[in-house]
Amino acid sequence: MNVYWLEQSEADVPAENDWLSANEAVCLSGMRFAKRRADWRLGRWTAKCALSVTLDVPAHLQALKKIEIRPAPSGAPEAFFGNQPAAVTISISHRAGIAACAVAISRVEMGCDLEMIEPRSDAFVADYFTIEEQALVARASAADRPRLLALLWSGKESALKALHEGLRLDTRSVIVIPCVASFDLNGWNQLRVRYTGGQVFHGQWQHADNIVRTVVAAPPPDPPIPLKIPANYFDSVSPWKPVPC
Repeated sequence: MNVYWLEQSEADVPAENDWLSANEAVCLSGMRFAKRRADWRLGRWTAKCALSVTLDVPAHLQALKKIEIRPAPSGAPEAFFGNQPAAVTISISHRAGIAACAVAISRVEMGCDLEMIEPRSDAFVADYFTIEEQALVARASAADRPRLLALLWSGKESALKALHEGLRLDTRSVIVIPCVASFDLNGWNQLRVRYTGGQVFHGQWQHADNIVRTVVAAPPPDPPIPLKIPANYFDSVSPWKPVPC
């Protein structure tokens, strides 16, 4: 199954809000805290840019108003175009001024996540990881431990998003099983996440620029196809389309 992947930074987001739908503008105006507003705008911008490619939307800012990201009752993001549900599945993640959006051109169960590689305490491992995962961490070298913990946590976040539960579920209800055997050309490798409720998700993970990226889905996804939005793309007078890079 093809999954398209786009990352954007806060520097990519326009200063104005004329690319938001009316409902999105109202939602943004109700946010009190600057960081929450910045993260929300970054995630929406990244998702709309990714959807502009996959839905073949003209390349100008006003056209992005027709793309709207709405929360489902579960809180998961859903894409609408022209006030109608789009036949896609999306997942959004943001961390440290970077956002990612994964897009599948079908209705599937999918989640993605970004995590920074950083020190995490033994108490964190004991509180949030299963016995199997704790054993995996215990066998890791000191140098590999931070990346492994970021990978395990990111895999959990992705799976909990795919389940439309998020952190409402105990993080120990999903068990992440990474594979380190081989990488594809873009550095993606396979992983598997087993939910104690019976479902198994397959996915991909990547490590670059001190960030671990994961995406899991059912059916199993191929390595994500990166999208690239050219500079000044949405300033174009004559609409044209970018392509997957």
